[in-house]
Amino acid sequence: MSQRAATPDLLEMVTSYIGLGSNMDEPERQLNRALAALGAVPDASLEACSSFYRSAPLGPQGQPDFLNAVVQLRSTMTAEALLERLLLIERQHGRKRDGPRWGPRVLDLDLLLHGEMVINNARLTVPHPELRRRNFVLIPLLELDPDLEIPRLGRADRLLADSCAGAITRLGAPGDNG
Repeated sequence: MSQRAATPDLLEMVTSYIGLGSNMDEPERQLNRALAALGAVPDASLEACSSFYRSAPLGPQGQPDFLNAVVQLRSTMTAEALLERLLLIERQHGRKRDGPRWGPRVLDLDLLLHGEMVINNARLTVPHPELRRRNFVLIPLLELDPDLEIPRLGRADRLLADSCAGAITRLGAPGDNG
């Protein structure tokens, strides 16, 4: 009998999608720094990143446009552990959560999807509760997986047809915009 057969089941890798956003302190640099931090997460593999997209803010007007992207990350972390890691990365990059809701942000990392899981508790909702209404999330998600099915919501391409139709501009792949 091999040593591996005698050990407990290995932790299963789960594919997660994470939304990235910034509209302060050189947003492209912020997203690239976030990509580096996500690529360094232990027990995880950064599989893909969408193009960067520019979109108008949803919250208070008079703030700069946002730069957004979505990454695909595979890990053995629970959704809650991954959320904690995302919050830590935000803090390490200067994010403070004391401003107005949907106000300017140095870095915003949202756990959009975690495998096929549906989670709804006081700390975390997956799929992300605003995902279905945000073209700046759905368009990059579809870039990464054109056939993506979102648990309990359906096909991402159908959700995009019903999402907010705010202006969005594709800027190119990470590193192509400088």
